[in-house]
Amino acid sequence: MPIEKQELIETIKAALPNAEVEAQDLVGDNDHWSVVVKDASFAGLSRIEQHRKIQAAVEGKNIHALQIKTLV
Repeated sequence: MPIEKQELIETIKAALPNAEVEAQDLVGDNDHWSVVVKDASFAGLSRIEQHRKIQAAVEGKNIHALQIKTLV
């Protein structure tokens, strides 16, 4: 079953409690998402390391496509 917007946001915030998270359903099917995650813990990390933190947070969730933008 695809993931709902609020569940996606809460899943990311569970891994990064101080993060600001925005999520947008790209095609209206709860399966193709774009997220913008702003968190101080990204400071000093490469973009790949930042994205891996998000990917680890949503691992096991039913998401077909996830576009990630991270900010410090």
